[in-house]
Amino acid sequence: MGMIIQHEREKLIEAVKFFAQNTRKLGKVKLFKLLYFLDFTHFRDTGRPVTGLDYFAWKMGPVPKTLFEELGEPGDDWGGNCAFKLLKTAKGEMLTVNSLSEFRPDNFSKRELRLLRELCDQFFNSDAEQMVEKTHLENLPWHQVFEVENRKQALIPYPMSLKKQDKELMLNAIDERESVLSALRR
Repeated sequence: MGMIIQHEREKLIEAVKFFAQNTRKLGKVKLFKLLYFLDFTHFRDTGRPVTGLDYFAWKMGPVPKTLFEELGEPGDDWGGNCAFKLLKTAKGEMLTVNSLSEFRPDNFSKRELRLLRELCDQFFNSDAEQMVEKTHLENLPWHQVFEVENRKQALIPYPMSLKKQDKELMLNAIDERESVLSALRR
């Protein structure tokens, strides 16, 4: 596994631990929405996501499909970090998420840590239904892809988190960076 991918993986695991330690009622749906807000807000502000996950426009909101699939059989790196257990509730089964070890902040920037804390404060007591509602608001990326463009299950592009003028500036900056990197590789 490459260094950058490994770093993103460590950040993902630590972010999940942080959310498990700092919110109530953390199930799979709430976790996916918290990760989505973490990644898309950070991308909007800096031009890069925190975890590197791709999110898809599913009926219940944005879903990081690879993580969704992985939670059926969590990899070894989750061991000692997080426990995923099915819990019977009045509304059916719910996958709960619990932290098994202390959160390690050293993988995160100050901005990322602040955003993690803000999301936990904002959604501390929210349940899955409230989280779904928040991601379905008009003008947010999920709504644009799922409702407006009618692209069910489609990838939600990170640049959708940007305002139109910011999107143009960011895409130009990315094009310039790619040109410089391409020139350096020659």
